[in-house]
Amino acid sequence: MNNGTADGAPDADGDGTGEPACWNTQIDPAGPYAGGPWRNYFLILLDRIPTPIAVCRAYGEVLIANPAMAAQWGTVPGQLRGRNLLDLFEPRAKAQIDRLTEALRMGRRSRYPVEVRWRDASDGTEREGELTIDPVGDPSVNPPALLALLRVRESAPSPAPRGSASHVEARILALAAGGATTASIGTALGLTVDGVNYHLTRLARRWRVQGRTALVARAYVLGVLSPDSWPPAPA
Repeated sequence: MNNGTADGAPDADGDGTGEPACWNTQIDPAGPYAGGPWRNYFLILLDRIPTPIAVCRAYGEVLIANPAMAAQWGTVPGQLRGRNLLDLFEPRAKAQIDRLTEALRMGRRSRYPVEVRWRDASDGTEREGELTIDPVGDPSVNPPALLALLRVRESAPSPAPRGSASHVEARILALAAGGATTASIGTALGLTVDGVNYHLTRLARRWRVQGRTALVARAYVLGVLSPDSWPPAPA
């Protein structure tokens, strides 16, 4: 996971990216579950997992991220696609990245922890945690795709307090207030149905309400939605 070749060699395929030619091959983020209906099952499961997860190329380019990972940046999963993990998270020790890069170059497949920090999208405070990097996929594919799981430090600032909502959550609430279905909300924001439900469930737990009608009403009371706008819009 770096910004050039794993071994410092010049650009192998002449495309100007500085990456070996084999690193430009198409990698399905579903990995071993890429065939048939298993791919859809994998992606649905990924959306429902509350742990922030991303699948990326060996040099860090994000192929897919789940809503929990996107929520760390106040955005939707599709907006993280194509970005580099090293642009999102700052490693606390360069040696950990060097060790992972060397392991990938040598073809070793082990689990590697990387201590990281980043800026919380909701309030700009610095957060800390650990990215666990796992090489995944067909052993014959080298370099492999990487599965990155984020564990947020318990001492880090707590999630957004009751009464507040992230930019994505506010947009979901605005569309819901206008009568949009879960599927149409997902289409408008680049989320899956499970991704929309993930955000709605988080809001319901945070605000201690049940049902979409109660969520929308609570959003107006708390000032998350503008009382003077139609179609409904975030305040």
